[in-house]
Amino acid sequence: MTNISTIIGIKGNMTTRFGVSGKRLPITQIIAAPSVVAYKKGDKVAIGYGKSQKPKKPQTNLITTLGFVPKIIKEVKVTNIESIKDGDKVTVSSFQKQDLVKITGTTKGHGFAGGIKRWGFHGGPKTHGQSDRHRAAGSIGQGTTPGRVYKGKHMAGHYGATAQTTTNIEVFAVDEKNNIIEVIGAVPGHKDGFVIIEKTGKAKAYIAPPEEKKDDEEEESKEEKKEEKSQDPKEEKKEDK
Repeated sequence: MTNISTIIGIKGNMTTRFGVSGKRLPITQIIAAPSVVAYKKGDKVAIGYGKSQKPKKPQTNLITTLGFVPKIIKEVKVTNIESIKDGDKVTVSSFQKQDLVKITGTTKGHGFAGGIKRWGFHGGPKTHGQSDRHRAAGSIGQGTTPGRVYKGKHMAGHYGATAQTTTNIEVFAVDEKNNIIEVIGAVPGHKDGFVIIEKTGKAKAYIAPPEEKKDDEEEESKEEKKEEKSQDPKEEKKEDK
């Protein structure tokens, strides 16, 4: 086990679990087989996942140290880099329940999409002779001034297949035997897609609400209070007066 708090995995199935409070939680399973330290560069360490069948020529120097070329390589910062060696493994044991992580993945690709699907445009009116304007983008600018289309204008185009990071995800359980990390909530990307998990902190522990007192306990507490009042010397003086 190393002090590296980042691991590469594959997005698995989604399921449900019941938490401590009794609520049903959405769970994403991530299969995180041991990642390997490929090389060190400055204060960073490169971890690799899987085996590449067609490695690029500049990456073939990794064969001498690892015996293979990883399919995915991610550079991460570490504190004491001297204690880490090439070939060290990063396992799911680096994570624990209630850890907060951020997960980076590639979103699902939707191809060339229109403005309604890509940006949530409302489209044109359905009546008054609008026979072919239901899903049109509409106007894209003004007239002579400015006489151009502003940069970043929301229009139709390629939608999805971009890197996305979701933060403040809580680890629900860690299965070291099967190399599975279960997190609460959804994870960007499609099933069997690569994701990068980085530890960011610790979630607050669940505090159970106080238990409600039963009727018998309430009656006993009332009787005890009455006995205490009867034994109070101040009340005895008032009665004498």
